[in-house]
Amino acid sequence: MLPKSLKNLLLLSVALLVIATGIAISQLVAHRYSLSLLDGAAAHAENIAHQLSLEAADKILINDLVALQKMLDDQIASDPTVAYLFVLRGDQLLTHTFNDGIPAHLIHANKIESAENARLEKIISENGSRYIDVAYPIFGGKAGTLRIGLSEAPYRRQVRQLWMQMSIITLGILVFALLISHWMISRLTRPLRQLANYAEQIDEGNLDTKFTIKGRQEITKLTSAFNSMLIRLQDYTQRLRESNRQLEIKNQELDRAHKQLETSFLISQEIAAFPKLDQICRFLIKTLKQVVVCRNLNMMIFNNAMRSVTLASQQQTLQLGQGVYDRMVDRFSSKEQLTFLRRPDIDLLNLPDFLNSAEQLALFPIRHHDLLIGAMVVACTGECNCIRHELDVVAMILHQTAGAIHRANFYEEELRELRQRIDVESGFSGLVGRDPKMQVVFKLIEDVAPTDTTVLIQGESGTGKELVARAIHERSHRAGKPFVVINCTAYPSTLLESELFGYEKGAFTGALRRKIGRFEQADGGTVFLDEIGEIDGVAQTKLLRVLQQQTIDRLGGNQSIRVDVRIIAATNKNLSVEVKEGRFREDLFYRLNVIPIQLPPLRERPKDIHILAQHFLEQFSKEQDKPVVGFRSEAMRKLIDNTWAGNVRELENSIEHAVVLAKESLIELKDLPAAIVETADSGSTDASPPTLVKSEARLIREVLDACDWNKAEAARQLGISRSTLYEKLKRLQIVNPTIH
Repeated sequence: MLPKSLKNLLLLSVALLVIATGIAISQLVAHRYSLSLLDGAAAHAENIAHQLSLEAADKILINDLVALQKMLDDQIASDPTVAYLFVLRGDQLLTHTFNDGIPAHLIHANKIESAENARLEKIISENGSRYIDVAYPIFGGKAGTLRIGLSEAPYRRQVRQLWMQMSIITLGILVFALLISHWMISRLTRPLRQLANYAEQIDEGNLDTKFTIKGRQEITKLTSAFNSMLIRLQDYTQRLRESNRQLEIKNQELDRAHKQLETSFLISQEIAAFPKLDQICRFLIKTLKQVVVCRNLNMMIFNNAMRSVTLASQQQTLQLGQGVYDRMVDRFSSKEQLTFLRRPDIDLLNLPDFLNSAEQLALFPIRHHDLLIGAMVVACTGECNCIRHELDVVAMILHQTAGAIHRANFYEEELRELRQRIDVESGFSGLVGRDPKMQVVFKLIEDVAPTDTTVLIQGESGTGKELVARAIHERSHRAGKPFVVINCTAYPSTLLESELFGYEKGAFTGALRRKIGRFEQADGGTVFLDEIGEIDGVAQTKLLRVLQQQTIDRLGGNQSIRVDVRIIAATNKNLSVEVKEGRFREDLFYRLNVIPIQLPPLRERPKDIHILAQHFLEQFSKEQDKPVVGFRSEAMRKLIDNTWAGNVRELENSIEHAVVLAKESLIELKDLPAAIVETADSGSTDASPPTLVKSEARLIREVLDACDWNKAEAARQLGISRSTLYEKLKRLQIVNPTIH
């Protein structure tokens, strides 16, 4: 970028002119001097070659190679510019001055074309050194050829020295020229600089200054014109300042009143639409930023039951500990309005960095029916005068929204407790169930997951064997590694072995390339073998080797491959029976059956049906984007009464079917698959005579359904006390199907 001042621009122009001229002259002189030196070096090399060739002719003709070698060595020692010497006769190397042997490519780098004339060639070595190579015929070429290499390094050093001298001279000229130019330009531009300084004072609003600049005729006229203009501007500016001051005062009052009114209406309209606490806090912070000058606003919401504090900003929500809660409550116990925390008190709270760096904190208490539920926190860098000016409107907004904040905080606390209770009672790593049999399975998963022990999961189809295997993997130290599922029934016996262990190229017809088996893919992780009872004897043998030695053999391979995998197997067959009947290897069964897990069928845990049904309902209603939230009592009764031959998978498919067909917010009986409705109906017309217990249970359910499960009304219609009804409900295991 060019300098902005005229003085610097002129100095830069002079400097560039001197530098460009100096560089051009230096380059020209150095170039000519370099050519002259190199020409002299070439002549010097030819002269040395001529003298040496005359002396070498006699020694070569009498075959005195020792004297010839001494002559060359003496020349090298006496002249530091000579880099090498050697003599060739035909293709024979008679002598040379190289310590480590002559480079082969140097011999053919320069050859004379005529026996009477020498030949000069410039050569560059592999390390970048430059030489003048002269090939000189000895005795008209009859005694051979003398090769002399003259190094250009000394001559190039002389050129660099000349270049340095020229640069120093140019620098001296540049400094001298700049000093003279600076003195002359300063004198010429001094009036202009004074005028520019006065103009800057005018731009800053200083109109009281009068120009007094001595200079040439043009400068005097310009100064007079500026002074006349300033007199007129002073009068106009004074009147404008007074008008602007009055307007600013009125605009501030109007703007404050408008924002307060607009904020009140906005809060009244929108605050009730936010169900979540963090949404309310972000909305309040955003709204208050339009009223308060300070922009570092935050909300503290107190959880009086947990004695903790939720700190919400417009970007994030953080949980603070009991220490912050206790100190904040103590601070507000005797304060009804705005209070301040200064540096010593702020340090005690151990707040996040974006609050802990403030000079002081302004705190507005938020109360709901005299209950302290939170505070608005403003991080101030000064005296917080902005907060004092807006105290009334901030207090009004916080008082107006206290009810909504309390409601959202109470709602989220109840929701959090409910979710925790449901998670503890009903769920475990994607598995859902409260039945004691499932709780035993959950405990077993928790115990075996940290180990690498082989697990055998048995149970009917659809009971969730893969979910159990995945839960074991996810809770193990292999959780970050692959979880490879192999369905043994998906491959014929001829392909299962290649799928499990892979094959080499050419192992069989069609094996055009190597294939990595599923065990190698799962290295470091877990292999889940589903329907393990379906594999044939050959695959059983190889699988037994994997379990025993942790090695596999690819089909067509001749080298064992070590793999680090944990094996979890599953089957819906009774492997003990399969072993007795000879269809399953006994040693493989014992290897797999280290930790057996038996999954109960859904018909053996009917209390979990309504939990699972509600779980799948929430899942599919979200996927289908339909507002389906529950079941009619008769629909839930059909689900509970069904035998569920397909277990949890059949229930899942049935709920998906019902959600797709549902037209209302509750699943109707007609929304369920026809097979379930028909199965339940046919079950009610069983040929076996009804027992007294079944009749009593059916009667109680019918009365409860008719009373919408109002137990007091049902007891009245049945003619029994409420306590007797509760005893019968417990004994007959009757539960409300709509409660989940």
